[in-house]
Amino acid sequence: MSTPRQMWPLYAAGFTTAFGAHGIAANLGGFSDDAVTSLLMLGGLLALYDGAEVVLKPVFGTLADRIGARPVLLGGLVAFALASAVYVVADSQAWLWAARLGQGAAASAFSPAASALVARLNPAAKRGRAFGSYGFYKSIGYTLGPLLGGVLVWAGGLRLLFTVLAVLGAAVAGWALLAVPVVPPLPKARQTLVDLGRRLADPGFLLPTGALAGATAALSAGVGFLPVSGRAAGLGTIATGAAVSLLAACAAVVQPRTGRLLDDGRVSARSGLTAGLVVTAAGLACATVPGLAGVLAAAALIGAGTGVITPLAFAALAASTPEERLGQTMGSAELGRELGDAGGPLLVAGIAAALTLTYGFAALALVLALIAVIVRRGRPSHGSPGEPGAVA
Repeated sequence: MSTPRQMWPLYAAGFTTAFGAHGIAANLGGFSDDAVTSLLMLGGLLALYDGAEVVLKPVFGTLADRIGARPVLLGGLVAFALASAVYVVADSQAWLWAARLGQGAAASAFSPAASALVARLNPAAKRGRAFGSYGFYKSIGYTLGPLLGGVLVWAGGLRLLFTVLAVLGAAVAGWALLAVPVVPPLPKARQTLVDLGRRLADPGFLLPTGALAGATAALSAGVGFLPVSGRAAGLGTIATGAAVSLLAACAAVVQPRTGRLLDDGRVSARSGLTAGLVVTAAGLACATVPGLAGVLAAAALIGAGTGVITPLAFAALAASTPEERLGQTMGSAELGRELGDAGGPLLVAGIAAALTLTYGFAALALVLALIAVIVRRGRPSHGSPGEPGAVA
């Protein structure tokens, strides 16, 4: 059983990857005139971090199962600090690209390793709380990233922001080295590609991962397009910024509470995921209502719905996965989240370009409603249907 001393560095790792993603992404425009000379270049810089995660998270998750999650966690955090330091030392456009790619690759290592350790260090009856707390601090990183990143860039440019990230990565690595216990890899039978495909096609993996992808799609679309909707209704930057902050705050606050409800047996993963998806879809539907009321209602419901989904989905994944394969499962599930992170805004933007933003939000709401129906009607997991987190 874990102790708070062991868990805090893992929560800090979740904060680090979220802060690293959003703190820089929201402030790349402050670099210099010749660094981002076009929207295409800006898009490329933003895509490097997420692109590296999409490709590498399953790889590092599998490596965590093979050599242990703790070495992958520590190596990823150290690599994150070094990648951040590269730009601090070089301070040039070319090295900004390299540093951003390195940060994304490093986060691909320590993020699934941290998730696997959260599961390994906590018994099944307490994983809801653990994943709820992990998601809370990750959400805090997403919330504070743009604000604190902006303050740092204002005070000392991107070099200061990268300096803080380098120090943060190194500090969390040192903390984890001292506090996180060695969790040796478990013996496991040889796995063929057919075995892997069969396990990833099981409802115990697909249903929670689909819910995670839908939640992340809604969250990303809400953060990106609710301000656009607010401005179209004549709202100022303060009101639209408050809406995004409300979304992130609701997502953060709801997660620990949801985890406790799961552990106490007051909600099942299946019913909770279904309810979270319905609430999130309702939030997207509210986004079609013009004016401040629609924007704020959308932000609150999208945040609350995704806050319900995230800890339940990760607890369900942990319950339906053999412990010796947790890293691989968490890495693959994180890939699903990244695809939702990219796919949600693309869907909304594509439909908005052809019709209006209202239709874009409505289309994504329908997608989440469909996922809710699939989760509700999906057959039980082959893994551990009797465990608290199982999708059963």
